Amino acid sequence: MMKNPHDGGMSKKAWKNQRGFTITEVLIAILILMVGIVAVAQLVPASIGSNSANRNDSSALVFAQRQLDLFLSQPLSNTSFSETIDAQPFLCNLGDPTQPNVVVGSPVAVFYNQLVIDFGQSSVTHYGFNYQDPNDPFGLVYDVRWAVITTTNSNGMVTSKRFILGTRKKGGNGIYRPVTLDTIVAK
Repeated sequence: MMKNPHDGGMSKKAWKNQRGFTITEVLIAILILMVGIVAVAQLVPASIGSNSANRNDSSALVFAQRQLDLFLSQPLSNTSFSETIDAQPFLCNLGDPTQPNVVVGSPVAVFYNQLVIDFGQSSVTHYGFNYQDPNDPFGLVYDVRWAVITTTNSNGMVTSKRFILGTRKKGGNGIYRPVTLDTIVAK
């Protein structure tokens, strides 16, 4: 008697008792696997969009912080200064000591009990500028605006300034939320 080389030495009775997965079980397993893969695949576009929004918020925040640092480095007595960013000159007003305790500059709004720059209103000359980054391949523009509240003593000397600075990106094919920074400098 010749043995079948494929039976692995198993008798016919043992071979009959072997059980595997039915086609129905395999199809159900594939269906469950596919549902899981589709669910994970739907997360990819959402995470890419979230990553892009975070990158835009971060770049606007960095630009706003840089601008605010320039304001804070100016003497309290200065009412303006000029700066040049990538060969683009800007004149920046820093409040008006003749109008103490009054918001001067860009319009502000109250949002969740905090003052924020109102980008829905027109920009005020020398209390805002548009900066286009020459290195940005998308040609996005930063809309930078600020308001200043100056506090003076009884002699009319400036004792503190509160800066409310907002920055947002404009252009491209996205909607960018503005970033607002609010700080006080006193001496």
